[in-house]
Parts: sequence; C-alpha cells; structure tokens
Amino acid sequence: MSSQQPGAQENNGVQQLSHAASSQSTLSVFTGKGTSSKDPPISSEIISSSENKEKCFLPQNMTPDLTLSFSVKSRSRRLTHCSFYSGPLSQVGVYPVPEGPVPHYLQDHGGNLEVLHLPELRYDMEQAGYVSMSLEHLLFDHKYWLNCRLVEDTEIHVSVDDKHLETIYLGLLIQEGHFFCRATCSMAQPAEKEGEYLTLCKNELISVKTAEGEFEWEGVSLVTGQRGLVPVSALEPLPLPFHQWFLKNYPGSCGLSRKKDWTGSYQIGRGKCKAWKEYEREEKDELNLHQGESIEIIGFVIPGLQWFIGKSALSGEVGFVPTRNIDPDSYSPMSKNSTFFSDEERCSLGVPGSDRKAECASFLHTLAQTDITSVYRLSECGFESIQSLPNDLSASQPEGFKETRPGGAWEDHQAVGSRQSSSSEDSSLEEELLSAASDAYHLPEPDDLDDPELLMDLNTGQEEEEAENFTPILAFLDHEGYADHFKSLYDFSFSFLTTSFYSYSEEDELVAYLEASRKWAKRSHMTWAHARLCFLLGRLSVRKVKLSQARVYFEEAIHILNGAFKDLSLVAALYINLAAIYLRQRLRHKGSGLLEKAGAMLVCLPDREYSAKSELDVVAYVLRQGIVSGSCPLEARACFLAVRLLLSLGRHDEVLPFAERLQLLSGHPPTSDAAATILSFLYDKKYLPHLAVASVRQRGTQSTQGMALPIWQVHLVLQNTTKLLGIPSPSWGEVSALACPALRQALAACEEQMDERTRRTLCLILSKVYLQHRSPDGAVHYLSQALMLGQLLSEQEAFESSLCLAWAYLLASRAKKALDILEPLLYSLKETESVTRKGVVHNLLGLALQGEGRVNRAANSYLRALNRAQEARDVRNQAVALANLGHLTLKSWTQQPARDYLLQAVQLYSKLQASMETDMELVQVLLWLAQVEVYRRRLASGRFCYEMALLFGLRHQHLKSQLQVTKSLCHFYSSVSPSPEACITYHEHWLALAQQLRDREMEGRLLESLGQLYRNLNTAR
Repeated sequence: MSSQQPGAQENNGVQQLSHAASSQSTLSVFTGKGTSSKDPPISSEIISSSENKEKCFLPQNMTPDLTLSFSVKSRSRRLTHCSFYSGPLSQVGVYPVPEGPVPHYLQDHGGNLEVLHLPELRYDMEQAGYVSMSLEHLLFDHKYWLNCRLVEDTEIHVSVDDKHLETIYLGLLIQEGHFFCRATCSMAQPAEKEGEYLTLCKNELISVKTAEGEFEWEGVSLVTGQRGLVPVSALEPLPLPFHQWFLKNYPGSCGLSRKKDWTGSYQIGRGKCKAWKEYEREEKDELNLHQGESIEIIGFVIPGLQWFIGKSALSGEVGFVPTRNIDPDSYSPMSKNSTFFSDEERCSLGVPGSDRKAECASFLHTLAQTDITSVYRLSECGFESIQSLPNDLSASQPEGFKETRPGGAWEDHQAVGSRQSSSSEDSSLEEELLSAASDAYHLPEPDDLDDPELLMDLNTGQEEEEAENFTPILAFLDHEGYADHFKSLYDFSFSFLTTSFYSYSEEDELVAYLEASRKWAKRSHMTWAHARLCFLLGRLSVRKVKLSQARVYFEEAIHILNGAFKDLSLVAALYINLAAIYLRQRLRHKGSGLLEKAGAMLVCLPDREYSAKSELDVVAYVLRQGIVSGSCPLEARACFLAVRLLLSLGRHDEVLPFAERLQLLSGHPPTSDAAATILSFLYDKKYLPHLAVASVRQRGTQSTQGMALPIWQVHLVLQNTTKLLGIPSPSWGEVSALACPALRQALAACEEQMDERTRRTLCLILSKVYLQHRSPDGAVHYLSQALMLGQLLSEQEAFESSLCLAWAYLLASRAKKALDILEPLLYSLKETESVTRKGVVHNLLGLALQGEGRVNRAANSYLRALNRAQEARDVRNQAVALANLGHLTLKSWTQQPARDYLLQAVQLYSKLQASMETDMELVQVLLWLAQVEVYRRRLASGRFCYEMALLFGLRHQHLKSQLQVTKSLCHFYSSVSPSPEACITYHEHWLALAQQLRDREMEGRLLESLGQLYRNLNTAR
C-alpha cells in the first residue's frame, strides 16, 4: 500500500479517510492464496449520505464495486483462449470479452457466462489462486474434467484493481473505527499538552480509535501500554487484513524494531557465523563476543529476532548471541521459503482426518462396489441403478482418449508430476490432554514402565525429612545435561504424572513430595535436580492456575542454572513458560529481555516439543515482533507454530487465518503443501466445498515433487464435489467429474507405492465417473487396469473386473470386444457350480450377441440366463431376463411376444420389495412396454405406461430417469397424440430437470422450444 509522508497533512490518505463515507454497497475482504499480500476476513458495510458525498475518499470516477477479470490460457501453447470480466461483485455476472471464440469445454450459459453466487467464492489479493480454481468449477463442464490433458494444460488468470481494493479496505477500517497503525515518525509530547499525547517512536504499533472530524485520534501503544492522543498525520494503517485481525483477536504487547536489527531480504540461517564487532554480555546467559570470532549456530538464526543461541568456537560456551552483532552474510542461508526446520517438524503438523485412513479406504471400497457378479443387466439401460458400477449408455468418444489395451498408456498417461509419491507422512493428533483445571486426579498404575520408579513411603513422616528418603528422585534428576528419560518431564501432556510419579494418586501428595525434594536438592547444592524440581513444581502450579507461585519457581530455576545450557529442553521450557506468565500478568517492566530470549528459544530450536498451552501467548508475541520488524521468515515461522499448537489443542476454529497466512508466506513446497493440506481440512469443516476442493488441487499443482495425495484427502474431495452437485452423500450416488484430478493423482501415487488393492478401487471409481458422463471409452481404459490388478489379487476380483470391462464395452457399442471377454469366461465356469455366475455371464453374452445382430443366439443366451435365475429362485434376475427377451423381440418387430415378455417382467417386478435399483429398472421396462402399446395404437395404455414410469422417477427424485421419460412424453404429446397444453407442461418439467442437472446447453434449447410453443398458442408468455 502507498502512503503519504507525515508532513503532507492536507493530502494525507488517513485524514481523508477520517471524513469518508461511501455509497451503498457491501464488500467482503478475505484471505487465501494469491499474488500480493492482503489477508483474512474483514467484512463491513459502508453507508452513504448524500451530504458527505463531496468528502468521500473514493474518487468521483471510482465506485465501491469491485470488478474481477480473468482469462483462460493454455500452458503449453501460451495462448489465451478467451478473456472475461465480471460486473460488480454485487451483480453476479460474467461476460466474455470479444477476443476470440469461447472454448467448447466452457459451459454454455446462454449468452452470458453466469457465475452462481457462492458464499465462499471470495476475493482479495491473496485469494486469486483459489478464486481461479473455483471459477473452473463453475465455468467448465464435465468434458473438461474428464480430459486430463486439458486440465493440466489449462489455467485461469484472475486479476483485480489492487489499488481500488486497498482503498475500499481502508474505508472499511475507518468505518469500523478501531484498527492498528504504525507510527511513521518519532514524536515527543508537546510541552504545553504534556500527558495528553503519546510519545511515539518510528515504526511503533498503535491501537487507535477514530473520532469523526478530528485530526487527532485516541491511541494505545503496544510497546508501553500508555494511552494518549496521536496526530493522524503521524499514522499509517497496517495494510494487511491478517495483521489487523491478529492484533485485534490476540491483544498483547510487543517490542520495537531497532535500527541495527537486520531483516530486509536476509533469510533463515544455520551453520557457523562470524561476529563483526565485540559484545560484552549483560546477563550470564549471554556470550561474550570478539570481533571476527566464529560462532556455531545452535538451531537457526531468524531475521527479526534480537537473539539466537550460539556456541563460541574459542571458549566452547553456549549462550544467547545478539543478532545485530553478527555478519548476516557469514552463515549458510536456508531456502527462502523454509518454515519447517526438519522432516519431523513437517510431519508433526498432523491434520485431524489423517488418522482416518482405514475409514476412508473403506469408504472408497464401498463407493467402488458393484453388484454385476450377481445381478443381471438390462439391455440399453439409459440411466443407471445407483448401486451398479456402470452408469450410462452413451458411446461418445471423449477428447484426449486413444485406443487402449490392458496395461497400455492412455494419453501417454498423465504428466510426471501427478504420479510422483509424497515423502510426507500424516500424523495423528488423537492424544487426549489432561484437564488443566482439575485439582485432583486418579491415575491407573501402568503395567510396564521404562522410566525409573520414584517411590517414597509418605507414612514415615515428611517432617523428619530424612535425606535417604529423597535419594531416588535426586539421583534421577541431578543428571548434568539432557537424557532421554527426561523427555516426559517437558512434554505437553504431563506424561511424567503417569510414568515416573504414577504411584501418587493425589496431586497435593505429589506436590508435597516434590517441594520436600526441592529443599533437599537446595541444601545439597544439586543444581540440576534443584532446577528440574522447580520446573515441575512450576508446571503443577500453572496447572492449578497459580501463576504467581509458578513464576517464583521458574525464576528460581533460571537463577540456579546461572546460564548453563547443557539441557536445552529444560532451559527452553523454563524461559518459554516464564515468558508466558509475564505476558499473562502484563509484567512489561520485568520481562522485556526475557521475552525476546524466550521467543528465540521457541522459534529457533527445531523439533522442540510444546510444554504448555500457554505457549500460544509467546507464539503470539513472536508473531507481533514479526509484524513490527517486517520479517516474513519470522512471521511464517510463528504462523507455523500457531497452527501446530492450535491443532494439538483441538481449537480448529482459530487455525484458518494462520494457515492461510502460512501458505501465502511459504509460497513453495513443502511448506505450501502442508498448509494446503490443513486448509482442505478446515474448509471442509466450515462447509466451503469450492475452497476445500481447490486447496487439494492447489497442493498438487504447486508440488514440485508430485506429492502423493493421502486417501483421507481423496475422501474429502469426493464428499465436497458431491456437495457441489447438491447430492446429500456420495456413498451410493454419483461421483462428480470434478473429483477426477484428485482421483488420478491418488492413482498415480498408489502405482508408485505398489498398493494394488487401492489402485484397483480408484480405477473402478474413475470408470464409474466416465460411465456417468457417457464416456465409456474412458471407463474401458481404467477397467482394463482394474482387470490386470484383479488378476493379481484374487479370482473373485478378476471375475468382477472382467464383467465390468465387458459391460463397458457393451455401453461403448463394441460388442465384439465384450464377446472376446465373455466367451472364455463362460467356458471357465463349466466346472463350477455357481448358478448365479453362469446366469450373469449368459445374460451379458446375450446383450453382446444382440449387439452383433445375432438374434437367435442372443435369445438362446437370454433363455439360459432365465433358466439359471429360475433355478436360483432369483425373481429380480428373472424379471431382467424376460425384459431383455422382450426388448430383443421388440427390436425384431414381433410386437405380441415382446408385449408378453415385458408384461411378465412388470408382474415380477411388482413382487419385489420396492427399492431405487429395481424401480429404475422397472422404469426402463415400462418405457419399452409403452413403445409396444404405441406401435399397436393403444395410445391410452402407452400414455399410462409413460406416466407410471415418470411417477417412479419422481418417487426417488432420480433426475436421469425423469429426463428420459419426460423426453418420451414430450414426443408423445407433440407427435403421437398432440396436446399443446400437455406438451408445454412436460417441456417445463424438462426445463426444470435441465436446470437441476446444470446443463446450460439443454436449458437454452428448451427455452427456445417453449417460446415457440407459447407463440403457437398465441399467449403473451
């Protein structure tokens, strides 16, 4: 954001904003991933008044509406397919710019590309990445998503007038009346108004409350906590919404950026560095430095922090080193976007949901289930049984497909990036935390403990305080430096209560024992035992919310250690816990130096485990320091720590802004991948399906290593793409074509991980998507892979995959290919006793022979299938076999046998318990029977069959069956038995179905047809 200099009072932007009102409009500013640096949610309403129009900060030619423009581009050819612009966001419309033809895969929105209003489709300068992907969801039809080459090659570029958005956002801040500013210059209090004004230092953060028509605002310094008036000309509002949101929701003090502290473009560093000037320590925990001295960096050094931990090459001592005293060019810089210091840290960023691998895998297997091995298929079924794997009839050839053979390549498969596996591992955060508010607790005695057992017979009398009674605990705790068995003392969940001290069922009992031990350690000058006992007593005091008592224990422990750093875990835990108490008790005068050092301990040491919930206060302090200093590495690191701690505390509602900011600041894998993974979970939790799906896709497109997509994220995509279709659950329903990119990415990962079972499941689901959208050739590709994998897994899965592939060939009108599968399959069943399996194969074989025009052999196969069904007493399969015989004879123009077979089928269906699957089959049989009746000129019977079929479709709200029947009824009332009124009625129902199916092209044609029908009736409509 640009800002006027303090001296330019008349033209100062903030002064103008203080008088501003704006015309009536509502604008929301949100966070996300984009190209600039504007952040989370600020939402407000600007109210206009005509008398203040001339004072409005908006130029006269600028409106409060925001215009979004975007273009569809080809990555490979670097061409712009077409450009669009939206009207104002309040007018949800998108209009093509006449630069070229609209690509065929863009949904036809009837002249204008109308974007449906979505609460989560939000824009600011950071959200462009997710907005572009959400626009893909809205603009592109299923042909686009089924063509993997096109998906990989196409991108949408989104742009907006950044300056206009900035101006509107500043207006919202002024309207709200409370926000945060940075002092643009140093300013002393006027002598004549001493005590009324704030003394300012340059870059100091100020919380201000506006006063209308005033040139001075009431301010509170975040450095000193003092209140007073501040000249508007000396203030510059913080331009990032995330910073405004964070400072408002996590109030607290912060330091002041010093002139000598370097930030700039410097990166996080490690290794060794050199002192460029001498430093004489002021505290015992600091190092003395000599010019040119080499210092080993322990952990990392981060721009924006005043300290880091180092080890002197001369003395071998460890202590705090002032950042301003070292040469920033002398250390080894890390990657510019490194937020994780190790793989362990990245894996520690566990996401709730990642522990549901078994549940999600079970969901996928359920979604891929098919009844094709036990239930016969109807001939030319134009709409599917939901539970069946195949989902459509069409044999249309999709773009981008080639003829495939089992195991062969399709479109040379996908880009290499989508197939690479991920090195990331998901970790679960299911560990239950002990209650922080309970004063007493009862713990079961573990069966097996690795830690030493620290027991004491309290009945001997604490008042005697025999030294030998405390020998076990003092010997255990007085180890100089860190040992693995100390880990439970410092961890987040107070696990030492259930390990080393499990024998104490009452907390007060344990505290008495530890206090007595502390006294003996102090008498015996056992430094490390004394410090650790003070730390444990302090933690237990915090647990009881006795902060002052805890502060005394922590301060005593730090004093005892006297600058010793041999147990870094203990030292870090002490400093951070004490800093959290200083922040809670607002002890600015006492804790400024310790806060800076605790922040360095918190941020610079990798793989450090949390020791208290209150560490979030220190994380927030560090983040405020990152804002003050303008250090993006420090801000990103603090956001990562906030995300990790909030997730571990289960405070999911607070994570989203930090995760969005982390993704923006990180920019590149692996940090951006981890942030996108978290965002997908959070967007799903907040029911923002467009953003949930977009974040999963963003993770895949940004990853340079083709990170594998976890199964739980595939599950998440399937659920959210189904929400976009308006379907309650995908368990037994349709799978949206929007899920194809995620399914392909997961399939490629399973191929590298050699997970044949999950790979076959994904192939079955992908084939289901292609069949749903009348693209059987795409289904054939994936079912060919499923067949190969099924042959590796089991005979049952191989048999099932063979039938699925044969059925897909039949839907693709490639009956010869289906015969090549079915005839050997039938021969292999000669030695088996499975009547149902033989019947299923005979039925499919009849369909294939019918497709080849071999009517007699087809009839024989149907009869054999009917016999097998009767032998198995399977009424549904008998009905299907009879219906197929009826359809075969109908095609042969033998109407009486066809009518008899179809009537018998209807009678058998009437005996079955009603279900969507059987009722949809009955709809198809009724359609065939209606055709027979119409051919015989029995129009009343034909109309009855059509209307009965429509009733079954309406009963189950099955759109595709309704569509098929409605088309037939429209033809019936327009050509067979003309009735203009009935024809209009069914055309209007057809139009409603097209709108529910979001078929814009069909909708446009129907509107024209209806217009013509109404004109024929000479009606105004």
